[in-house]
Amino acid sequence: MQKDILLIAFVVMASVGRTQQKTYCNPINIDYGYAPAPNFSEWGRHRATADPVIVNYKGDYYLFSTNQWGYWYSSDMLNWNFVSKKFLRPWNISYDELCAPAVGIVGDTMIVFGSTYTRNFTLWMSTNPKANEWKPLIDSFDIGGWDPAFFTDDDGRLYMYNGSSNSYPVFGVELGRKTFQPMGTRMPMYGLQDWRYGWQRFGENMDNTFLDPFIEGSWMTKHNGKYYFQYGAPGTEFSGYADGVVVGTKPLFIGTDVKPQSDPLSMKPGGFARGAGHGSTFTDNNSNYWHTSTIMLSVKNNFERRIGIWPAGFDKDDVMWCNASFGDYPTYLPGRSPDGKLRPEWNLLNYKKPVQVSSVYGSYNSGYANDESMKTYWSAATANKGEWIQTDLGAVSTVNAVQVNYADQDVDSLHLGKISGGAQYHQYKLLYSEDGKKWKLIADKSDNKTDVPHEYVELATPVQARYIRLENIHMPTGKFAISGLRVFGNGNGPKPDSVKQFMVLRTEKDPRSAWIKWTPVDNAYAYNIYYGTKPDKLYNCIMVHDVNEYWFKGLDKEKVYYFQIETVNENGCTNNKQIVRSSVPALENQ
Repeated sequence: MQKDILLIAFVVMASVGRTQQKTYCNPINIDYGYAPAPNFSEWGRHRATADPVIVNYKGDYYLFSTNQWGYWYSSDMLNWNFVSKKFLRPWNISYDELCAPAVGIVGDTMIVFGSTYTRNFTLWMSTNPKANEWKPLIDSFDIGGWDPAFFTDDDGRLYMYNGSSNSYPVFGVELGRKTFQPMGTRMPMYGLQDWRYGWQRFGENMDNTFLDPFIEGSWMTKHNGKYYFQYGAPGTEFSGYADGVVVGTKPLFIGTDVKPQSDPLSMKPGGFARGAGHGSTFTDNNSNYWHTSTIMLSVKNNFERRIGIWPAGFDKDDVMWCNASFGDYPTYLPGRSPDGKLRPEWNLLNYKKPVQVSSVYGSYNSGYANDESMKTYWSAATANKGEWIQTDLGAVSTVNAVQVNYADQDVDSLHLGKISGGAQYHQYKLLYSEDGKKWKLIADKSDNKTDVPHEYVELATPVQARYIRLENIHMPTGKFAISGLRVFGNGNGPKPDSVKQFMVLRTEKDPRSAWIKWTPVDNAYAYNIYYGTKPDKLYNCIMVHDVNEYWFKGLDKEKVYYFQIETVNENGCTNNKQIVRSSVPALENQ
């Protein structure tokens, strides 16, 4: 009887511990599989997925993405449970059975299909995906399509969109609800106009290098009787990878009046985790909108990528927005915000602060662990128990959360695809200290048996600390390597001063581009540049570190723009209230 009471008490405490967490942090912490194709891993085995689709089905969130040999579900958008499933028939042999998958809800049924133009891939269906119960709906879905997406309208009619090309637009077609065959011919939905919209230009710096831009990753959302068609551009390997949106009056745009929004719906060209393209939009159980999309990494391969989730919605004028400012900082989970804000006012406490480590492998030095770039990382010489990394916050601060981002260094050559059977897990200890001598535990994961490549630990009670230390116990493979040991909370100093002078210059030669410059602020380590085509709609944000100028090539050449700048340090943010209007003579009458 006493054992039963103790067990009940433990279960209640564990449950309370889980529900106390209010926030998550991008990239989301799921057990990303490894790139399954050997020729995509010649520069090193690495985790990779992209092109996420999240649907809310029967109150749970289901996440599908590229080449994971399964999918995840969650009741809270924090704890994701992986379901192992290869969506292949005996006659199919493929690495990428769910490359850029389409997921739709038709009545009470979930349907799933992977990118292909071959005639022998199956359209799958389930009414119980949590239990991994699937069966073929259409044995060979002949219409095929690369980067497909399904959309069920309010009247029950079903549509499919697809396309991935730097030559052709994306297309749409209606499917019969009973036959799931196309009703007519695929019709063009939208093609890129990089001559007008600068953010659609190819290249890391939107510089039109190498290739024409790609359009891909279709998705459709209906709001207030309007159809918001979303698409990814200009290339998955770039920081400027983004999702745009075109608004129409019908689910197929041919012959209808459509209006592209000038700026991307989701874009995140700066900060720790960059990129926000090729994704989907969904609602939580409180009818709030969210947008999930691809975060680029592209170190060991162009297609090395992760997944992010950002708050989204529509304003009073039905303009669709996605908030990716501070998009890799702690963000409130659905229904967990106590004050209606999108994120708690926790700041990054250890940007480029002193770091000590147990050892260094090659050129992967310790400074790469807190430089706010997911592309760089520190690596210890081994994966042995006892390797460690320690960050100095510079002064005693209030610590609310820690994110541990593991990197792939010298991963076992057998790591291709999904590693199952419980063999893939991390174990560690996370500690804090006020003086660097006396240490206390934040988290002890010595017995952890789960895979946590982007571990995020929110403290139930904040602590006062100057030093944070991560000690390795077990790595799933490779060396003990960290691309970001990120500490969030509040310092005990002043917020940064505001920017005194702020200017934005455009020229008639190319109004898509702007030179943004401001007076540097000594006690700021980062700046947020907000911009938009109306002063009350500054929905997009660029975070830059250390510098006081930025060359931006992502504007609509036919629109006047408005800009605002914010300073950032470990103690908070200070917004320059001034909104700068940026135009060229040809636009002065707008």
